Amino acid sequence: MKTDIILAGVGGQGILSIAAAIGLAAIESKLFIKQAEVHGMSQRGGDVQSNLRISDKEICSDLIPLGKADIVLSIEPMESLRYIPYLNAEGRIITNNIPFINIPNYPDIEIILAEIKKNPNNIIIDADAIAKNAGSPRSSNMVMLGAASHFINISFENIKNAVRNLFSTKSDNIVDINIKALQAGRDAVEINR
Repeated sequence: MKTDIILAGVGGQGILSIAAAIGLAAIESKLFIKQAEVHGMSQRGGDVQSNLRISDKEICSDLIPLGKADIVLSIEPMESLRYIPYLNAEGRIITNNIPFINIPNYPDIEIILAEIKKNPNNIIIDADAIAKNAGSPRSSNMVMLGAASHFINISFENIKNAVRNLFSTKSDNIVDINIKALQAGRDAVEINR
């Protein structure tokens, strides 16, 4: 069993929180994990990317080669396009449909979504609206993790526990909102599958 995941987005969208939650869930599941991060200009809204490799066997490298990723999970649609070449033939691209417009010449969102839809294993959701309905627009990263949870070889209970542990130093309300967002993201994909 192995799952190679590329997380993509821009600074401030919670990519590293997703990576931390998956990492905690992998450890709880007694799996091996390697992670590599590229922060870029994250403090200025620049791109942030993380490679996560999860397996029941030891992992030699923390970087995912071209054509080998099982999942590209993106909080921002244009950022997901950067990593499509990393997907394997059956790989899934899971992305938010709401752009984070941080450049003056941001491409037309319909063109971006059309490119994403060329991959037959695409899942595109409005994570921002789902997060807002769950209680916090800032929890769209947990919505996206919930959407991807169907395809990560870790039990949803372990992912939920990891999110709970990740936010345990915050208030009970913050923990509850993030768990609710995680579940809402999972439910959104079950409805649309």
